[in-house]
Amino acid sequence: MKKLLVTALLATSFAAATAATYTIDPHHTNARFAADHNQTSTNVGGFFLLEGKVEFDAAKKTGSVDIKIPMSKMNNGNAEFDEHLKAENFFNAQKFPEMRFVSKKFVFDGDKVKSVEGDLTLLGQTKPVVLEAAKFNCYHNKMANKEACGGDFKAKIKPTDWGFKMPAEAKIKIQVEAFKD
Repeated sequence: MKKLLVTALLATSFAAATAATYTIDPHHTNARFAADHNQTSTNVGGFFLLEGKVEFDAAKKTGSVDIKIPMSKMNNGNAEFDEHLKAENFFNAQKFPEMRFVSKKFVFDGDKVKSVEGDLTLLGQTKPVVLEAAKFNCYHNKMANKEACGGDFKAKIKPTDWGFKMPAEAKIKIQVEAFKD
């Protein structure tokens, strides 16, 4: 009986220790997109220096994420095209200076994060999006001497759902790495 009680207390302590809040590392986090351009080629670009928080509890299989994507940090390798995309008829960066993804639920397959369900706010409109996990892992980062969690996620969205006059589908990839607070 005593052994069972000690085991239960250790398990409870371990579960509490694994629940943590992480701050997104802006240097290892980005959001990229790819969209058809008149059925001839694919336009690509990305947003860098993202900000946000991740909460993750592997033992309870729960998590949350809140990522702010600054429109000013858009880059597709061509400054002139960046300004074109930031203009009023596309991302309208002056009126809507950030996109935001806020999760509602982490979905697990066994012990692995399978996807993150949430809402993407873009151009002042919020729509549901499911980010499929290509990979997700937590580890001890020796350089920072902290625990880090992160992964690669992808989704397909319909830009027209947010009011864009562009192709029916765009691919989004988000790479996230965050350090334990």
